[in-house]
Amino acid sequence: MANIIAVDDEQGILDLIKTALSREGHYVVTVKDPRSFDVSGYSRFDLILLDVMMPGIDGFELCRTIRELVDCPILFLTAKTMEEDIMRGLAIGADDYIKKPFGIGELRSRVAAHLRREQRERHNSFVISGLKFDLSAKELYYGNEGINFTKSEYEISEFLAINHGQVFSKDRILEAVFGYDTESDCSAIVEHIKNIRAKLSKVNCNPIITVWGIGYKWI
Repeated sequence: MANIIAVDDEQGILDLIKTALSREGHYVVTVKDPRSFDVSGYSRFDLILLDVMMPGIDGFELCRTIRELVDCPILFLTAKTMEEDIMRGLAIGADDYIKKPFGIGELRSRVAAHLRREQRERHNSFVISGLKFDLSAKELYYGNEGINFTKSEYEISEFLAINHGQVFSKDRILEAVFGYDTESDCSAIVEHIKNIRAKLSKVNCNPIITVWGIGYKWI
C-alpha cells in the first residue's frame, strides 16, 4: 500500500482517482485547491498526481515548489497534448504524465509501474566516469557532492552507465526505464537526457553521447 496525493480542481477526476486507487489498497488524499494544502505535507506521500491547469496556481509552479521538498514520483495529469507543455513539465522535475481523459486501467497501471520502480531493492554501488551510483539509495555522486536527479533521470543514467559502451535507441531506453506498459513516448527520453546532461555539465562530466540515427550511449 502506498500513500498517494492527487491534486486537481475537477472533483469528478479526484473521485475517480480515489475510487480506482483505493481499491488497489492505496491510501489516497485528494486536494481540490492546492493553496489550501501546506506544501510541507507533500513529503508524507509515496507518489503525487498533479493537474497542470488549475486556478490560482498551475501544476508547473506547484511542481517546481514541491520538487525541492520530495523525491517521490510526480505524475502530471494533463489535457494538454502539445509537446512543449509536456517537455516543460519533465524539465522542472516531473517523472511522467498521463493525458486526460484516461481510463481507470491506465491510471492503475501507470501508478503501479512507478511504485514498482520505487520498491526495487538495490544492494551495492559502482563508480564510472568519476560518478558514484548508489544503487541502494538510487543516488548519484560526484566526489562528495550529490547530483540532484529526479527518479527518471537517475534510472536512465543508471541504465546507460551499467551498459556503458552499448548504444540504445530512445525506444529501448523508454522500455527499460518505464516498462512495456508505459504511455510515455520517446520525446520524454530526449528531454530527460537533456536535463541529465545539463546537470552533469555543472561538474564537467559529459559521459552520454548521441549516436546519430540510432540513440545514446554512455562512454
